[in-house]
Amino acid sequence: MRNILLNVDSYKASHPYQYPPNTTHIYSYIESRGGKWDSALFFGLQMFLKEYLTRPITQAMIDEAESFWQGHGEPFYREGWQHILDAHDGYLPVKVCAVPEGSIIPNHNVLLSIINTDPKCFWLTSALETALLRAVWYPTTVATNSWQCKQVILKYLHQTSEDVGQIGFKLHDFGARGVSSLESAAIGGVAHLVNFLGTDTVSGVLAARKYYHEDMAGFSIPAAEHSTMTAWERDREVDAYRNMIRQFGGAGKLVAVVSDSYDLYHAVDHIWGEELRQEVIDSGATIVVRPDSGDPTTVPVDCVIRLGEKFGYSVNAKGYKVLAPCVRVIQGDGININSIGAILQKLADKGWAADNIAFGMGGGLLQQLNRDTLKFAMKCSAAHIGGRWIDVYKDPVTDHGKHSKRGRLGLVRRDGAYQTVPEDEAGNDNLLEPVFCDGKLLRDWSFADIRARAEG
Repeated sequence: MRNILLNVDSYKASHPYQYPPNTTHIYSYIESRGGKWDSALFFGLQMFLKEYLTRPITQAMIDEAESFWQGHGEPFYREGWQHILDAHDGYLPVKVCAVPEGSIIPNHNVLLSIINTDPKCFWLTSALETALLRAVWYPTTVATNSWQCKQVILKYLHQTSEDVGQIGFKLHDFGARGVSSLESAAIGGVAHLVNFLGTDTVSGVLAARKYYHEDMAGFSIPAAEHSTMTAWERDREVDAYRNMIRQFGGAGKLVAVVSDSYDLYHAVDHIWGEELRQEVIDSGATIVVRPDSGDPTTVPVDCVIRLGEKFGYSVNAKGYKVLAPCVRVIQGDGININSIGAILQKLADKGWAADNIAFGMGGGLLQQLNRDTLKFAMKCSAAHIGGRWIDVYKDPVTDHGKHSKRGRLGLVRRDGAYQTVPEDEAGNDNLLEPVFCDGKLLRDWSFADIRARAEG
């Protein structure tokens, strides 16, 4: 599965034979052509470059690919791949330029360009499309989704809270089990961590460590699941909760306890709010009550209000109520960007600050999106044929939204606005930086750099 020669769509195998005679260079670019949001937080390319393109191909890879294509019904351009092995020691002769990771770029602008550096390898640019586009659209879309959620939460923090600095732990990644693979969890998980500090997706933290020099990008807390609570049986539900306090409580500690195994409101009103009330207060910890069923826009609001009745609250300088420090709520069921906004609005309408709640997001964060969420595409826009550059483009009469850009491209920022312009016109103002060339990584962004750029 690590053979870059086979990291393609099947039809790519026949493409080296389809270009016009005397083709020497193919230039392609990637952009978001629109979609759910008007901008994209570019992220994730460095993982792909390090994992796949800084490693040379081998004779064994070529032989494996030839055997596969012979059985699969497609031609294999062995001489082209053999040339890469013999002339370039297996390192792919391409140059990749991209905006710095963490940049937030309005849609319909070039984010990345790629061109072959060896005239004999004009076909290689297109051969990498499948892998390269996937390496960009998924982490960029997750990072953008997470960033957009952050803006919603920030809106309500600015409106209702005195502590906007708590934003880093307001959206927790619950998505590891809901994605299609471990690699997806790692890529999507680290994309979320560009914007937040809370996660239960271990592979995302490890990806930040492996690819972006960040030793510990995300954090978690002890938390209950239904099995650890229901194993105590219903008659001993109070003992299950008491055990969580005693095992994980302490000054400054946070402990999350799922509380809807039987009757959420009974648990809030009578178990947490009466039987265990003093133990919660005396523990010094913050008990984070987690509802996990019912209407996700109503139930957590009810929990905040009920906890306020039992544990009390203060009123901040903005006139909104904040629960006693010993209790909070986290909602992890049915969370997406729309339900986050609805919950925070309901809380605000009832006079409660955003301080009182955090969110856990699973499928809505890492899985319920696709390439069309931001309409990502990689297209050839220029070709060097017979000694001259020609513009290459498409403009389907049946869907002008799929028109592609022409020529070699640059990205500039003028008068505060990003613009895609011809490469020659961009000159020294071109924001597309060389990040990879002929097997060598030219930029090695740290996670701190990327977070700062996204924050700015």
